[in-house]
Amino acid sequence: MPFEEAALATLDFPRIREALASRAATGMGVERARGLCPVGSSATISRELDELEDALFGVALSLGGVQDVRPLVERARDGRVLTGSELLEVGYTLDAAMTVRRAVATNSRGPLLNVVQSYAGSGLSDHTLLVRRVLESIDRGGEVRDDASPKLRELRRRLGPLRDRIRERLTNTLEQWADVLQENIVTLRRDRYVLPVQASRVGQVQGIIVDSSASGQTYFVEPATITPLNNELARLLLDEEAEVRRILTELSGLVVTDAGINATILTLAELDLIAAKASLARDWRLNRPQSGPDGEYKLQEARHPLIENAVSNDIYLGDTRLLLITGPNMGGKTATLKTLGLAVVMHQCGMYVAAASATLPTVQDVLVDIGDEQSIEASLSTFASHLKHLREILETAGRQTLVLIDELGSGTDPQEGAALSQAIIEGLLAHDARGVITSHLAPLKLFALETPGLKNASMGFDLAALAPTYRLQVGQPGRSYALAIARRMGLPEAVMLRAETILGPEGGLLEALLENLEQEREQLRTDVEKAAAARRSTEAELGRVQQERSAIQERRDELVAEAAQKAETLYMNALEQVRSLRSRARDEVARPRVLEELRQLRRTAQAERPQAAAEAPRGDPLRAGSTVEVPAYGATGQVLDVRGDELVVQLGLMKVNVRRRDVRMKADVVPATKPKVRSSFVGTAPSNFQAELQLRGHHVEEAVEELRQAVGEAFALKESPLRVVHGKGQGVLRRLLRDYLKTDKRVESFSDAEPNQGGHGVTVVNIRR
Repeated sequence: MPFEEAALATLDFPRIREALASRAATGMGVERARGLCPVGSSATISRELDELEDALFGVALSLGGVQDVRPLVERARDGRVLTGSELLEVGYTLDAAMTVRRAVATNSRGPLLNVVQSYAGSGLSDHTLLVRRVLESIDRGGEVRDDASPKLRELRRRLGPLRDRIRERLTNTLEQWADVLQENIVTLRRDRYVLPVQASRVGQVQGIIVDSSASGQTYFVEPATITPLNNELARLLLDEEAEVRRILTELSGLVVTDAGINATILTLAELDLIAAKASLARDWRLNRPQSGPDGEYKLQEARHPLIENAVSNDIYLGDTRLLLITGPNMGGKTATLKTLGLAVVMHQCGMYVAAASATLPTVQDVLVDIGDEQSIEASLSTFASHLKHLREILETAGRQTLVLIDELGSGTDPQEGAALSQAIIEGLLAHDARGVITSHLAPLKLFALETPGLKNASMGFDLAALAPTYRLQVGQPGRSYALAIARRMGLPEAVMLRAETILGPEGGLLEALLENLEQEREQLRTDVEKAAAARRSTEAELGRVQQERSAIQERRDELVAEAAQKAETLYMNALEQVRSLRSRARDEVARPRVLEELRQLRRTAQAERPQAAAEAPRGDPLRAGSTVEVPAYGATGQVLDVRGDELVVQLGLMKVNVRRRDVRMKADVVPATKPKVRSSFVGTAPSNFQAELQLRGHHVEEAVEELRQAVGEAFALKESPLRVVHGKGQGVLRRLLRDYLKTDKRVESFSDAEPNQGGHGVTVVNIRR
C-alpha cells in the first residue's frame, strides 16, 4: 500500500494507534498497534472486520499472563540455558495461549476460530508437554522443585539433616570458644558453616580461615572438627547444582524443539490487537462500516473520533465527486476533512469507524494537503509547499484515491489563486477523483454552481453568538462573515462603510445572495422540523386512540359477558320462582297470597327494567312520545318505548314492536298523551294488572308459562278480556298457545282480534268471572 506515513500523521492517525496500544494487554499487542497500517485488499478488510465483530459479540479474549518470549526462545536456540524464572515465563505464556485456544474453540465458530487455527501457519499450537514439564519442575519463585527429578529429591533430602548436624555441633562449641569469638553465633560463608573469631586471637582456634570481614577485625574460621561435615555439604551442593543445571538444560531443550512457539506468539499478538480494536470500539461507540463500490462514500452522523463531543455530519460522495466547503475560519472545515480521511483509514485497518452507519470503498491511497509546511532549510514557502503536494496529487489522483485538500489557493494573490485552484479542480474532475476541498475564494463558489460533479458546501455559523455550529450544509456555499463579524466587534461604522464600498456591488451582491439562501434554508429546516413534529404527534395520538379503542372493545366484551351471565342467572331465578308460585297456587288457601307475591314480582321487574326511553340520544328524532307512521299496518301511532333499533308503538288499542327502518316520522303531528293502563280494584288496593301480554319472540315453554300466570292473575282479579300478542309468523306459537287455552278451565273463550287491532297476530282471551 502506498499510504505515506506523512499523510497518516497529517490525519492524526498516530493518535489512533496510541489509543489502540494503550488497550493492548501484551507488549506484542502494543507493537502490532503502533505498526498498524491500512491494507488494500477488500477480502482482508472484510475478514478483519469479521474478526473484530466476533471479539465484540462473541468470545471475551483474556490475555493475562502473556509475555513476548521470543527473545528467550532465541537464546535457547543459541544454546544458552534458560533460568527457572525465564522458563516459568515461557510456560505461563504458552499456558495462557492454550487457555485462549480452548475458550475460542468452545465459544466461537466464526472468524476468531480461524485466527486461532490458521494464523502464521499453525496458529495456537498445542504446548501441553512443555507447559506441564515446566510447571512441574519450577516453582512460583523460579526455583527448581525438589521433585523435579528423583536424584534431586534424594540430594535435597540429605542436605537438610546434614545442615542441622553441622549447626548443632557448632552451637555446642560456642561456650568453649566464647573468649575468642567476636559474636556468639554460627554463620555461613561461601556455603560453609563458620564461627566469627576476633582477628587478634584467631591463632587460638584450630581450623581453616574461610573469610574475613570488610574491617579486618573478624575472621570466619571453620573449626577442624567440622571440616569433614562441611566437605560433605559442599559435595552434595555441587551434585545439587549439577542436577539443577541438567534439569534446566533439558527444559531449555524442550523450548528449542517446540516449533510452534513462534506461531503461537504471533497469533497471540494478533488476538491482542483484535481485542484492543474491540475495546476501542466499545469505548468510542464505533460502528462497523460496510464495503461499497469504488468512488461511493456514504457516512451518516460521522464525527471526528479524537474530538470530545464532536458534532456529527452526513458526508456523501459519488455523483458529487468533489465537495467544496467554504466558510469562516475555525468553523470545522479541516475537522470535516480529517473525519472522512480517518474513517477511510480506520476501515482499511480493519477497525470500526466513528459514524452511525458507513459505506466506504477500498481506496489505494489517501492524498492529503493539509496544514502549513513552510521549510526554511528547503527554501520552500507555504505556497510552494502546497504546490509541491498539489503536483503529486494531480499525478496520482483517480477514482480509487481519496483527495483531501485544505485551503486550496491560499498563500498567494486571490485572483491568481482562484484561477489556479479552478484549473486544479478541473484536473481532479478529469481524473474522476473523489474528495473534499476547503477554500475561502469566492470565485470557486460560483464555479461550483456551474460545474457538474462539484458541489458547494459550508459549515454553519451563528452570527448572533459569533460562534460556529460545526454543521455541514451541503448545497449552500459559505459566507466569510468578515464584515458582519467586524461590525459586531465594534469597528467604526465609517470604516465598515468604506470596506463595503471597496468591496463593490458584486461582492455585496454575492454576500446578500448567500444571506438570503441561508435564511430560506433555515426557514425550510424549521418547516421540516415542524412537519416532522406534527407527524410524530399525530402518530402518537393515533396510537393512543387505537389503544383506547382496543381497551373499550375489551371492556365492552367483558360487560357483555357479565350481562349475559347476569341475565342467565336472573332468568333461572325467575323460572324457579314461577315454578314455586305455580306449585303453591294449587292450594286454594294459599292462592291469594301467591297472587299478591306474583303482583309484587311483576312490580319489581317493571321497576328494575331499564328505561331506555327516558332520555334519547342527542340528535335522535325518535324518542318516547314521538308520532310515527307504520306503513306495514297502515296506521299512525305513538312511540311508547325505544329499545335500541326496535320501537314499541301504540296503534290504537294495539301495541306493536317494529324496527326503526319500518317507520316514518310525523313531524307536524302533536304527540298524543300516553294512554293510561286500564286497571281494576280489589278492595281498596289499586291493581297494576296489564290487560295485554306481549309474547312475540318468546320460546314456547316460556310463552305458555307467562300465559298461564297471566290467566291466573286475570281470573283472580276478575279482569277480562286479556289480549295476547304472539305475532303471525308461521302460526306455531299461536297454535300452541291456543292448545293450552283449550285446556284451562278459567278461560271462557278466545278469538282473533279485530283486523285493525292485530288480527291473527293477537288472541283475545275472555276470562270466566
